[in-house]
Amino acid sequence: MINNSRGVSLYLTLMTMSILIALALGISVILFSQLKMTRTIGYSIMAFYASDTGIERTLYEISQGAKIEDCVGKEDCYKETLENGSSYIATIIGPGPTCSAANYCIKSIGIYKDTKRAIRLSR
Repeated sequence: MINNSRGVSLYLTLMTMSILIALALGISVILFSQLKMTRTIGYSIMAFYASDTGIERTLYEISQGAKIEDCVGKEDCYKETLENGSSYIATIIGPGPTCSAANYCIKSIGIYKDTKRAIRLSR
């Protein structure tokens, strides 16, 4: 009877180790995907604030007397790379089918490490 059960303990050990390795790999996949998502959220915040900077810059230029007509439809009218590596592209859109405002709309796209966020403002 002892001779018949010699391989059972080895089999049980291998099965237990296989289950533990599968659990460890599953948990590591979940952790790595969560880390990637957390990093992407940080990039998204940086891109959003870069987009907000583009809106503020455009409003400042308009308040200083810049002519809106000179920049309507031009994507490179207000474009800048910031110190932290993010950048923005602000465009003034005149009244029409894409801008329901009476005067104009400002669209700013913030970019940080391949993450883009946009803000649109109607005036």
